[in-house]
Amino acid sequence: MPKHDEYEVSAIRYATREGRRRDHFVGGDPHDAPHAMDYFVWLVRNEQRTFVVDTGFNAQMAVKRNRQFLRTPKDGLAMLGVDASEVQDVIITHLHYDHIGTFDDFPKARFHLQDAEMNFATGRHMCEGFFSHAYEVEEVVGMVRLVYKDRVSFHSGTHELAPGVSLHHLGGHTAGLQCVRVKTKRGWVVLASDASHYYEHFQQRRCFTLAFNLGDMLNAYRTLDELADSPEHIIPGHDPLVLTYYQAISPALEGIAVRLDVPPRTV
Repeated sequence: MPKHDEYEVSAIRYATREGRRRDHFVGGDPHDAPHAMDYFVWLVRNEQRTFVVDTGFNAQMAVKRNRQFLRTPKDGLAMLGVDASEVQDVIITHLHYDHIGTFDDFPKARFHLQDAEMNFATGRHMCEGFFSHAYEVEEVVGMVRLVYKDRVSFHSGTHELAPGVSLHHLGGHTAGLQCVRVKTKRGWVVLASDASHYYEHFQQRRCFTLAFNLGDMLNAYRTLDELADSPEHIIPGHDPLVLTYYQAISPALEGIAVRLDVPPRTV
């Protein structure tokens, strides 16, 4: 019998873009080589519960931000048998455009967010373009409207959503960034989201260029280490290597969706 506190965890790629290494590390990088960035949403489920982690962005935002759009997050979820219109719980790691953009495709969902992230996204720091450019004001306002409809659950620090699924405030990239810890058959997996965009960030203790607090970003790597059963259980938020290290769910989903609750092929 499946255990009620163990979950399947999947990463679903919905967009990508080309980039350069120099743009992804504070202080630049001596090897100014191409460095692609993938965009994911994540699915956490067992026979009793389903959680979607983040909601990505849509085709219109891809044009605005010059991203290569592959599919809507809801279409990616549908490939795994999940109807976005029926999802009850969505975890929002933070309110950047690529993590909240299609929230309206989840009309029945309750959204789980850190207090600190809403405070950050609606507070004084948004007067600074360096911090505000990764947010879309209409998406932030849309989340505020959901607050008034009692569809947002706020959390402060660590919170257990269900046996085997917990939220952990990290900060760093944004003031209210949170990661998700999930119990799986291979142990505790941590969805780091933008606490670590790439494997290199947490492995080498290097920082991504968009940061609210570099000290908190570095401290977050220690927290990820403590929460995960091993470095192989930490899943970065944007690294194309995730699709290389983990097995596709099926041949038809090659390059689209992988299972994270099974051991990686290599790290």
